[in-house]
Amino acid sequence: MTAQLLRLESTPDLADQVYRALLDAISSGALRPGQRIRQEELAERFAVSRQPVMQALRLLRKDGFVQDAPQNNGDPARVRGLQVAPLNGQWIAQVYQVRVALDRLAVRLAAQRRVRIDPAVLAAGRAAEREGDVKTLIDCDLAFHTAIYRAAGNPLIEQSALLHWHHIRRAMGLALQLEHLREPVWDEHEAIAKAIAQGNAALAEALITDHSEKASGTLAEQIAFASAEPATDATVQLRGPQLSR
Repeated sequence: MTAQLLRLESTPDLADQVYRALLDAISSGALRPGQRIRQEELAERFAVSRQPVMQALRLLRKDGFVQDAPQNNGDPARVRGLQVAPLNGQWIAQVYQVRVALDRLAVRLAAQRRVRIDPAVLAAGRAAEREGDVKTLIDCDLAFHTAIYRAAGNPLIEQSALLHWHHIRRAMGLALQLEHLREPVWDEHEAIAKAIAQGNAALAEALITDHSEKASGTLAEQIAFASAEPATDATVQLRGPQLSR
């Protein structure tokens, strides 16, 4: 799949822009596990020097999104660049174990306060679902869960839940490629929001537990399926306008 990266505005922090653009592409599935990426080509495509690209790739490697590309047929001359790191199903499952505990606490506290989740958050998710916009769907999912964390009235919940958000985001990007998985998510979100507004903490906890467990199971299946596919050795191709200096 060819990565589609948007034009970036010229600002002093080009490395951060490159980082975010590549992370969006990895998270949405535009850059797939095993796909090769090369510093020189990224710099050329973005029309920037190698320095911001090198900094962005260093951060992506540190965060576990890219890794060294392996040898090809034992030929050291072909060991160049990096590749998108594979998804780790066990790691995602462990992240979800922590997330469901935080989500249950958040909805319980929010229900005790009878907080009404902003309907615009749900409407945005429904709209993104109709459009089939995976990146926006992921952003809307984060907005919904963040609204719950904030409704709980404990800022430590949001801080803790977002620690590993980018890894969940990446796995979601894989799962949401499948159209039939999108609509049930927002039906579930709406039911959770209704239970919170009604002050029904027990129901809200039950709903969000089921929601998270189903999401974790679906992601595990999709990661296993993706892992069974052969990794591509294709070089990243970035089309569209280049980054302005």
